[in-house]
This record gives sequence, structure tokens and C-alpha cells, in this order.
Amino acid sequence: MFNPSRDQARSFLIESWRKKCANEPMQAMEQVVADIVQSHPEYHALLEAPDAAEKDFTPEDGAINPFLHMSLHLAIEEQLAIDQPPGIKAAFEACLERRGNTHEARHDVLESLGETIWEAQRNGTSLDAAAYLERVKKRGGI
Repeated sequence: MFNPSRDQARSFLIESWRKKCANEPMQAMEQVVADIVQSHPEYHALLEAPDAAEKDFTPEDGAINPFLHMSLHLAIEEQLAIDQPPGIKAAFEACLERRGNTHEARHDVLESLGETIWEAQRNGTSLDAAAYLERVKKRGGI
């Protein structure tokens, strides 16, 4: 899944969660996704709804897009696994030390990534990895 469509990405999240709930064998990435979903009980009912993949989430609704949220979590897991951008793992560890909770520390990284993506979209530029890393470091007290 290098460039999935919105529907493919959503289906992957939904199917990974379904497999976890049914105790079916999963591929490694499906297990990572299932663990992310497990840590977000507020999204379980949505992912189990038959029309979950069809729902739109707009800023006007005032609700967070759970598919985007979990996809950002997945991106962060991949970044931490390979320390890309370089230093992200150490910055995350600082957030973890400060927070004392893995999920909250991941949310520090997620907030930083979200801000960096928003800034790039607003400015019409590519993602600034250095600014992203600095945001995470700041949240970690580095």
C-alpha cells in the first residue's frame, strides 16, 4: 500500500480491526493497525459500522476524522521504526519521558506532524522535516 486511495486506506483499517476482533491471522502491518485501533476505543463502533468507509468528516462538523487520526498514528509508527526523520525516535523518547504514557507521547508526535502537514498545505510547500522534528523536540522538552 504505497499510494492507497481513501477507500483502500479506510478498508485496510476496517479489515485489520475486523480480523483482530475475529481472532483471524493478520499480517504484520495489520497487527500494527489493530493495535492502533485498540488504543482508540472511541472509534471501535465506527469501524464496526457497515457504512463506516463512506462517512465524510469535515472541519465544519467539528469532529476529528478518525481515519486520518489512525493513519497518522500508522505513519508515526513507521517513522519511529526507522528513525526517519533522523532524531524522531529520540524526540519521541523525550516526549515519553515527560508524559510517562506511550499513547500520550505518540499524540505529541501526532500533533506535531499534523501542524507540519497543515503548514505545508497552507504554504503550498513540501513537508518541512526539520520543523516537524523541532516541534516534537519542543513537546518533549528538548
